Amino acid sequence: MAQPLPADAGEPRDEVDLVVQAWQRERPDLDTAPMEVLSRVTRLARHLDRLRRSAFAAHGLESWEFDVLAALRRAGSPYRLSPGQLLRETMVTSGTMTNRVDRLVGRGLVGRESHPGDRRGVLVTLTEAGRAAVDAALADLLAAEREILAGLPADEHDQLARSLRSLLLPYRAP
Repeated sequence: MAQPLPADAGEPRDEVDLVVQAWQRERPDLDTAPMEVLSRVTRLARHLDRLRRSAFAAHGLESWEFDVLAALRRAGSPYRLSPGQLLRETMVTSGTMTNRVDRLVGRGLVGRESHPGDRRGVLVTLTEAGRAAVDAALADLLAAEREILAGLPADEHDQLARSLRSLLLPYRAP
């Protein structure tokens, strides 16, 4: 059974250290080592979610709106995707995507146009207003994320990115 990582002498302890310590006391028969990493990932995800919502709200966007606009922006000029491509990019159902596109069209952030290669198909297109909103929100988000990572040395940043990638690879979309 793996032992939890002890905090170095003088190293600050966080709430996860306390949770793990309590579980070790109450259930010494269980390996609590996964909590050392994954409980911290969960707590960090909550902080990141709040940070994202704040960065997006400063530009009048909800998180889901940013996700759709960002998928279109990443597509490159002319910033348009089919609804099917948007589904794959944002991992939501077709009914959810239809509702989201309708709401974004209503706000003037995206438009719909006929698909030139498919008379029955449509393309969702990023408007200038949508591009301005997503670009500004992304800049603020990246500044806030950079601030969170500022205390992490570059080599640790790179190692953490590689480790998290390894953990996520089994869950990638087909």
